[in-house]
Amino acid sequence: MSRVANMPVNIPEKVEVVISQDNVQVKGPLGELNQSLTGDVKINKEDNVLTFQVNNESKFAKSMSGTLRALVNNMVTGVSAGFEKKLTLIGVGYKAQVQGNKVNLDLGFSHPIIHDLPEGITAQAASPTELVIKGSNKQVVGQVAAEIRGYRPPEPYKGKGVRYADERVVMKEAKKQ
Repeated sequence: MSRVANMPVNIPEKVEVVISQDNVQVKGPLGELNQSLTGDVKINKEDNVLTFQVNNESKFAKSMSGTLRALVNNMVTGVSAGFEKKLTLIGVGYKAQVQGNKVNLDLGFSHPIIHDLPEGITAQAASPTELVIKGSNKQVVGQVAAEIRGYRPPEPYKGKGVRYADERVVMKEAKKQ
């Protein structure tokens, strides 16, 4: 069995977990998330601890036990504390503005880029060159941050573009004559 699946998931006080035959539902102060289940992994709930067991000894079932444990742990963390990604815009005239559920980006193109945020995701512009994406679903937060970064990824010669706050861009040396 997966080593990840051997670790139990602790449930905080304000989080409620409902396990049905083919679905896990996690409710908390920041929202509600669902995950569908396969018949290969069984989830046991005792007090405020979730444990995961493999129903059969197939390789798929063993790998799914660790995957499912990680997904459920991210759901519990998401509805209790939430996730966030920080983006930094580097370049002359690069800026971001949040208008409701839309992010207006000026990234050096001849036109502004308007990115619609999916439901459950919020954005904050701490300064014109910093953008923080927040939400309870880790996958969606990461996907939105990757889409915004994809409009103008950092280039290796001057370092201009949209990058994650903790990203380190390896700079190349300019061409020599």
